[in-house]
Amino acid sequence: MHDGIRHFADRQENTNHCPKQEDFTSILHYRSLYQPEQVAYRFLDFTTENQPQITYAELDQTARSIAVRISAVIAPGDRVLLLYPPGLDFITAFFGCLYAGAIAVPAYPPRRNQNLLRLQSIINNSQPSLVLTTGSLLTAWTTAPELEHLLWIATDITDLDIAGDWIPPQISASDLAFLQYTSGSTGMPKGVMVSHSNLMHNSSLIHRYFRHSPESRGVIWLPLYHDMGLIGGVLQPLYGGFPVTLMSALDFLQKPLRWLQSISQEHATTSGAPNFAYELCVRKIKPEQLADLDLSSWSLAFTGAEPVRAETIERFSQKFAPYGFRKEAFYPCYGMAETTLIATGGDHSRLPKVQRVDSLSLERHQVKPSNHPTARSLVSCGQCVGQKISIVDPQMLSSLSQNQVGEVWVLGASVAHGYWQQSALTATTFCAYTTNGDGPFLRTGDLGFINDGELYITGRIKDVIIVRGQNHYPQDIELTVERSHPALKPWGGAAFALERTDGERLVVVYEVERSYLRQLPATEIINCIRQAVIAEHSISVYGVALLKTGSIPKTSSGKIQRYACREGFLKGSLSIVADWSEDPQIRSEFIQLQSDVQKVLQQLST
Repeated sequence: MHDGIRHFADRQENTNHCPKQEDFTSILHYRSLYQPEQVAYRFLDFTTENQPQITYAELDQTARSIAVRISAVIAPGDRVLLLYPPGLDFITAFFGCLYAGAIAVPAYPPRRNQNLLRLQSIINNSQPSLVLTTGSLLTAWTTAPELEHLLWIATDITDLDIAGDWIPPQISASDLAFLQYTSGSTGMPKGVMVSHSNLMHNSSLIHRYFRHSPESRGVIWLPLYHDMGLIGGVLQPLYGGFPVTLMSALDFLQKPLRWLQSISQEHATTSGAPNFAYELCVRKIKPEQLADLDLSSWSLAFTGAEPVRAETIERFSQKFAPYGFRKEAFYPCYGMAETTLIATGGDHSRLPKVQRVDSLSLERHQVKPSNHPTARSLVSCGQCVGQKISIVDPQMLSSLSQNQVGEVWVLGASVAHGYWQQSALTATTFCAYTTNGDGPFLRTGDLGFINDGELYITGRIKDVIIVRGQNHYPQDIELTVERSHPALKPWGGAAFALERTDGERLVVVYEVERSYLRQLPATEIINCIRQAVIAEHSISVYGVALLKTGSIPKTSSGKIQRYACREGFLKGSLSIVADWSEDPQIRSEFIQLQSDVQKVLQQLST
């Protein structure tokens, strides 16, 4: 044994429970010493009968081997881009980066012939010294002009004998562990700087409030380059010392039943996803497919990353109650990459709290309870967990009292260090102070209010549509549109504003169900949308675009990208099957404006 490894091991305490550790390298190495044969991760590959798995000892050895290879070509603190398909190779590479003291940069490998804009943006910002991937992807991507200048290593074939040459890195709590690039739902992705102390603090909160134990069992299909998939699906099970079964997001989306079957077969206690996934299960899974399903072990069904719908909770609970699912298992929570992951969570043993409020009052940033049919049902995201939450007037920067809608601000040890190479944006987003001097807070950009200590999210500041001085939440309009005609795909659209000379005007883009595409009643659908929106929200629709099924821009976690929808509508780059607008010239005006701007920029550069 190398002296460094011996010293590292000697620091560990031989107990049945993992003692307090400073970072995830020490946690993994501890478990490899005292729980070597326990399976850490299993991956379900639905294209074959193969179900690869890896124990703590195997993961530790592979990670040390990869770390030796990394350390031979780059220095600690350098960025390492991770490009992997779903599977265990990503996990070994991620821990290899931690073991080398490098800063991991998880990213999604785009498909061939797919736009590389997002990946190129991440590369330009993070400036990686190395790319880790599999042999097949290395062969496929090293010839791409955007990527050929980078240094590549394939890690799926690694000489494990070199693991003994590993020298433990000198890691401090404030050192960065990885860059979590945001999903880009409101613009280009930004690299959130997540430190080792951020990871440890947030993991301890999740462990405590989710009531995890060594007896827990997890099932996760969320992408591992996404914060919920990586921290909730990979790091949390390691922190708690319990196994997790992983599967790809594509396998879930193609057949949602696979998710619930895996929970049933693995007797999982913990699993979760954004709201749309539960809705997909309700709509896509047929009763005759449920005969052998047993969800009685599923005690925590977390839901977050996008607005939680009360009706989704109700429908899912009713449909799967005969198969052991309990409504109390639902665990709405709130968080983001900038808070590492979780910021608020509920009481593990109670039903989700739902509050019905007057929609018109809410648009005026006031909270008025109502049982009117048009009232909006808001699901509580729980209480603050281990951090401080304040509701602040986003313009005046003054703290607001209970039941006043304002921007959600967060302060605590889970708040990340800022955005990589974006000091000005970091200062305005991560270093905010209220008028009475409290801070520094993270400005989340989300709107919400607190009632009886519970946080309710009402929308995002940038997404709020203001027509004739009246605020409108896009998700309310989107729900109205969705219900206006059966041809419209649930969770398949976006409402956004266009700035015109007479103020903001409302535009709606929505996917059409595949069965309606062959003989599309476009005029009927568009008229239903316009009538429903003006009836329920008292605003007229300026433009409507009906889109091809599955074509609307989404983030890696399945959230609709309203910003990209707006840009695509203006540029004409959406997969539009039918459209209507009060002003048919709006796109040509926008394209001409972009052309004029480009000409000016070219003149300035020369």
